[in-house]
Amino acid sequence: MSRPLWALSAAALCGACSGSEGPAARPPSSAWFEEQAESRGLRYEHRAFEVQRFDFPEIMGGGVALLDGDGDGDLDVLFPGGGDPRALPGARSAPRYFQNDGRGTFQDLTAVSGFTPGAYSMGAACGDHDQDGDVDVFLTGVGDTRLFLNEGGRFRDVTDAAGARAEGWTTSAGFLDFDADGRLDLFAARYVDWAPERELDCRAGDDVRDYCAPTRYARPSTALLLWNAGAGRFEDASARLGLAAESAHGLGVASLQREEGAALLVANDLLPNQAWIGADGGLVNRAMDWGLAVNSAGFAASGMGIHCADFDDDGDLDVFVAHLRRQGHSLFVQTPKGTFRDEAARCGLLRPTLPFTGFGAGFADFDNDGDLDLFVANGRVAREHPLPDPTNPYAEENQLFEQREEGRFSEVLPRGGLTPPCIASSRGAAFGDLDNDGGVDVVVVDWNGRARLLHNRAHTAGGWLGLWVRETHGGDAIGARVELVVDGRSRFRGVNPVYSYLASNDPRVHFGLGPRGVAQRLRVRWADGSVEEFPVPAAGAYHELRRVRSR
Repeated sequence: MSRPLWALSAAALCGACSGSEGPAARPPSSAWFEEQAESRGLRYEHRAFEVQRFDFPEIMGGGVALLDGDGDGDLDVLFPGGGDPRALPGARSAPRYFQNDGRGTFQDLTAVSGFTPGAYSMGAACGDHDQDGDVDVFLTGVGDTRLFLNEGGRFRDVTDAAGARAEGWTTSAGFLDFDADGRLDLFAARYVDWAPERELDCRAGDDVRDYCAPTRYARPSTALLLWNAGAGRFEDASARLGLAAESAHGLGVASLQREEGAALLVANDLLPNQAWIGADGGLVNRAMDWGLAVNSAGFAASGMGIHCADFDDDGDLDVFVAHLRRQGHSLFVQTPKGTFRDEAARCGLLRPTLPFTGFGAGFADFDNDGDLDLFVANGRVAREHPLPDPTNPYAEENQLFEQREEGRFSEVLPRGGLTPPCIASSRGAAFGDLDNDGGVDVVVVDWNGRARLLHNRAHTAGGWLGLWVRETHGGDAIGARVELVVDGRSRFRGVNPVYSYLASNDPRVHFGLGPRGVAQRLRVRWADGSVEEFPVPAAGAYHELRRVRSR
């Protein structure tokens, strides 16, 4: 396989690279993170294959989820699995479940968790689909999906009883209330219509066997929507609502809250991105109208990780999409008219990302200075020279970007916020405060390698406030939006675990306050549009905000 089949050349992007590129890279300083997976008991190794056959799914895993599975107020960790795409379901790797002791140290409780082997798993989504106050788990994979019901901290497979089994190769997914009926639906990206008998023989530039690009299969798929009908049951509404009408190579999903409702975003690989929103009893794709379909150079790039966040605190959501090497990433900034412009170059995120392939990605205020920074987990999908790690042709360094001026980023060195930088082929990345110390940590899954826990060391630069925003029934209020006024300025964060790549993230809302910031006002706009105001709680801790007025 020659590279132009999957990647755009750097020359094709020269026009987009012109003009201001934002601040230069921040000089080397103390590391923002410290890798602590082993010392904290988070011992997991992703397995992509038993024998490397260059089956396409081998190169695309694995995922990770952060969830409060036992309801004790801290985040546990779930790794969906992997194993071998051609193994029988019962012979594949079971999901691995690690329980948090409240101090950020973990115990492997897989054997008693209820999670069992099944599909060649990819990603996970977490949400309270039956409104009983605890978090349930949906697993995506190659050829199958599975739904696990939380029963007091242990999980039971209810896939068939709930109508949650779906065919195809599903990747990223999320629990989202797209129709604002108060029940969480399931939305998932699907990638390629793949099967072992359809595998191809692709070659790198040096004629060595390598993984193929999605376009070589000429078998795109479509997005999946499982509508929550109540009483713990789902209905596959993909065709009825119009999702089946447009092809996709979907890898990342996210929810974009707009005045007219929640839009369901799909980051596509070498097809235009999609933005599905309700209209005329169905869903229509508004990505091209809104300016989200293609990058600043007008190309349908290789979309992987995606995150919707108000990084510039102007009151509306912007969209980041990570891309393949030589394409650079996109940062779609929302305009006052509700459309978007890819301003990655102006914001300093295009040129530094051109040498890398981004997967898991997310905004967070890692240093608690009051604005959002950005972490991207990188890793190649094809052999290219030079090789940063001669033993792993798919390895790259991760990247961390600090927002140093309003809306402009510079890369933090050492690269990825680690000393020494980690060189691996990273995939899923989940973001959350694992030890409740006010610092947002990152769990990264390296392809065919060990998971890493990046413990935040930079958070002491400022104060913070954490909020666990819940519906009246006790479940996470996914889709709600929190406004916190700090020193007279509004900052906005969403209750949004659905972003990154093959990941489910901390559902809590985290605000960095800066070194002397004082919060004066707190309001929550719920997913149905209603608004409630709450007293501002004390900084330096997590507090529960329970919805008072029911729907």
